[in-house]
Amino acid sequence: MKYMIASDIHGSAYYCRELLDVYKKSGAERLILLGDILYHGPRNDLPKEYAPKEVISMLNSYKDQIYNVRGNCDAEVDQMVLEFPVLSDYALFAINGLTIYATHGHIYNKENLLPMQKGDILLHGHTHILTAETFGDITILNPGSVSIPKGGNPPTYALLEDRIFRIMDFDGNIVKEMNLGE
Repeated sequence: MKYMIASDIHGSAYYCRELLDVYKKSGAERLILLGDILYHGPRNDLPKEYAPKEVISMLNSYKDQIYNVRGNCDAEVDQMVLEFPVLSDYALFAINGLTIYATHGHIYNKENLLPMQKGDILLHGHTHILTAETFGDITILNPGSVSIPKGGNPPTYALLEDRIFRIMDFDGNIVKEMNLGE
């Protein structure tokens, strides 16, 4: 099964459209969103084509294909307009023998881990900086930000297929890749 993973849309209709176009073409069966869907937050500039109502409409049309966790810019009022669950602090996935904890990253992160075991994967957004690294006995993955990337990175998302985690830009280039083992 192929999964697309994205974080930090922050209300950008432009990048949400780009993401969903790539999602449709990718053959991914599920879209995992790591929070900060609608609001840009007080520390960020407005993203390109800031239009949360358009983002709501676009994402709701994929409601049966989205798994989502709550970001620090997401609120209960967002659940009133989004037709898929958005308020969970983390989700746990068992994919191809991998145990993946998905979270936004503002609560659980490298400095404050969930109860993880050797070989587990922490998947998060929040920092807007793409990451694919080993940290002790676990792996930490961050697809970067769809709309407000930091650290000199382009806007990115990730694909997970056959234990390969690929961080991609919207031109289809692999920015970073990690084999998650056998």
